[in-house]
Amino acid sequence: MGFALPLSPAKTLTATTVITQFPENPKTLILEQCKTIKDLNQIHAHLIKTRLLHNPLIAENLLESAAIILPESMDYALSIFRNLNEPRSPAYDIMIRGFTLKQSPHEAILLFKQMCENSVAPDEFTFPCILKACSRLRALKEGEQIHAQITKCGFGSHGFVENTLIHMYANCGEVEVARHVFDGMSERGVRAWNSMFSGYTKSGYWGEVVKLFHEMLELDVRFDEVTLVSVLTACGRLADLELGEWISKYIEENGLKGNPTLVTSLVDMFAKCGRVDAARSLFDQMTRRDVVAWSAMISGYSQTYQCREALDLFHDMQKANVEPNEITMVSVLASCSVLGALETGRWVHSYIKKKRLKLTVNLGTALVDFYAKCGSIDRSVEVFKRMPLKNVLTWTVLIQGLANNGQGRRALEFFYLMLEQNIEPNDVTFIAVLCACSHAGLVDEGRSLFVNMSRDFGIEPRIEHYGCMVDILGRAGLLEEAYQFIKNMPIKPNAVVWRTLLASCKVHKNVEIGEESLKQVVNLEPTHSGDYILLSAIYASVGRLEDALKVRTRMKEKGIRKTPGCSVIECDGVIHEFFAEDNVHPELEDIYDATENMMKRIKSAGYVPNIEEARLEAEQDDKEASISHHSEKLAIAFGLIRTTPGTTIRISKNLRVCTDCHNATKMISKVYNREIVVRDRNRFHHFKNGSCSCNDYW
Repeated sequence: MGFALPLSPAKTLTATTVITQFPENPKTLILEQCKTIKDLNQIHAHLIKTRLLHNPLIAENLLESAAIILPESMDYALSIFRNLNEPRSPAYDIMIRGFTLKQSPHEAILLFKQMCENSVAPDEFTFPCILKACSRLRALKEGEQIHAQITKCGFGSHGFVENTLIHMYANCGEVEVARHVFDGMSERGVRAWNSMFSGYTKSGYWGEVVKLFHEMLELDVRFDEVTLVSVLTACGRLADLELGEWISKYIEENGLKGNPTLVTSLVDMFAKCGRVDAARSLFDQMTRRDVVAWSAMISGYSQTYQCREALDLFHDMQKANVEPNEITMVSVLASCSVLGALETGRWVHSYIKKKRLKLTVNLGTALVDFYAKCGSIDRSVEVFKRMPLKNVLTWTVLIQGLANNGQGRRALEFFYLMLEQNIEPNDVTFIAVLCACSHAGLVDEGRSLFVNMSRDFGIEPRIEHYGCMVDILGRAGLLEEAYQFIKNMPIKPNAVVWRTLLASCKVHKNVEIGEESLKQVVNLEPTHSGDYILLSAIYASVGRLEDALKVRTRMKEKGIRKTPGCSVIECDGVIHEFFAEDNVHPELEDIYDATENMMKRIKSAGYVPNIEEARLEAEQDDKEASISHHSEKLAIAFGLIRTTPGTTIRISKNLRVCTDCHNATKMISKVYNREIVVRDRNRFHHFKNGSCSCNDYW
């Protein structure tokens, strides 16, 4: 290894305080009473003066105080060590332990090498110390050499040594070797079991954690709170609610709720298993909540798409003056992404810069994803370019973001740049790339990439990739080819594949293939309201209103309710929700007045309402009013009256934007000189100066 021990001489020591009473055995004085460097100086000077420093036990006590007990005194400890006459193994042990504790494991390994060269025999305490240094550095080669030395010296059956071996191998990613050591132990105490649990946890072997715990229970081995933390983490990752609840009951019955780490693990487990209510109940009962507890609860809300609750809790965390960490930031950004809460996410980004948090792969990828999902794709690219390290997920998130924001060709450019930088794409990357082709109408590129993924990269297409190809062909109007593609698929098409074709039939008004698509999708998912709505819209678009009404009647008979259109806008950090023909918003009167005025202005500029998009049951005279009260129009009107002129208006919608709203929003952007960004279920639409980034291809 290319590093060396510090060789700087110790500073000259002067002791001005005289010790009048110095015990014959100064161990207690040195290790318990010595609190500062000044105390150490005084005792050191006295030991030199009285020649007690020549006593190895006393010298080692002094060394332990400098190397381990006192902070920032490792150079001093090294100066003491270098002046010892033939230091024994306990002195080496102390120094190795001190270097490891004080984040200098490289020096610990060098010192162990020096110990061996000086023919100082290691003892049972040496090996755990040096193995911890190897573990910190993930120095597997050195760890294996030390393991061989342990066996040679006859310390292989010492429990403390074996525990540290398990930890070292597991931390170096050699979990199977760690398990081999574990299985070979004649006696296994709880620390050995916990070392094995820790190893499995660090490697993400969640199933093995649960399996090992059941083995522990069968053998009636005593476990402790450290064990339960590992097992609860695994339960959360595996959604093993049954075992998680068993542990929760055990904690309750044994009075262990006073352990905040254990309760935090319970909160995390319940949240990841979808029992967010139980997690919140435990969280609220905690008397002390550190950043880990807050992050676990916020993450729980975020992962179950209760994003408003996640942001509300984040605001409570700020009021409680608890500083967020990287995990908190990633969860908050994920919630902002879902809600389109750009202002809150920007604040998070500013906080990251202010606190100089390291832009790790996870945090950087979350920021790239957040900006992309809020329609700020240029900021997304900017963050991407500033990231010091990127993995395949980072590249995939950016490619998908560019695709969804109407920049399909640019997405492909980044894909080819990714290949140039020898980043191997995975199956998810190809979903993003095929989506880019779909949104940009790049049919030939899509066909070629679909073939290349298996031929050049060994990635067998999944159902999602077939769905993307159906979308590429369907959007381009190649409905017959898309239909035949589905019929020839080597795997059975699912409801999403047929639904994708049905949506394309709606765009291109193809009744025949649309009817067949609905028939197929209903066999697979009979109660999905959107499928019936699509066929009803196809009938309406070709003038078959009676058939359209029959489809709606079938829905009512089956008890299937239409998903209401919902649009969200963030103003001054507050999320506002609007539904089609809304009647609950507190500023309803002002919003409807603004909507009416907005519709008048764009009609004067040439907008013609498309009443095909109106409710079928609406009377002829009410159809225009019906479409003017679609949720995104209400949200845009609200944005116009609540934001300053020239400000970009950002809307998120739960359904695909309809043709009429798309045409109206283009005209609004021109008349009001506003950029309007609408995120619908499938993609982003950037409206500016009367045109849209999708080029009317969506």
